[in-house]
Amino acid sequence: MAIIITDECINCGACEPECPNTAIYEGAVDWNYSEGTTLRGNVQFPGGKEVDADEEQEPVSDEYYFIVADKCTECKGFHEEPQCAAVCPVDCCVSDEDNVETEEELLSKQRFLHQ
Repeated sequence: MAIIITDECINCGACEPECPNTAIYEGAVDWNYSEGTTLRGNVQFPGGKEVDADEEQEPVSDEYYFIVADKCTECKGFHEEPQCAAVCPVDCCVSDEDNVETEEELLSKQRFLHQ
């Protein structure tokens, strides 16, 4: 499952530089799929979703840091544990119970993002 940042976030920014997929962004900041990945131009995700990886996307949150679920691999393939959760001083980087993924799915996503 992907990690989410709860509304208890204090906007300290400790998590953002730790993400190997650049899936974490400051609140109210536009983002794209290509930043921190090898994705460029029009791409189709394994589940069928098609996007322009270079196109700016709307922020997920305007108030606090957020994690883009499509880019979050829980650090699988890079680290033993999610680095955002390891460094968060208020423990607001938690598993997203609405977005459950197996370890193999997370590793497959990691390979796709960094092909």
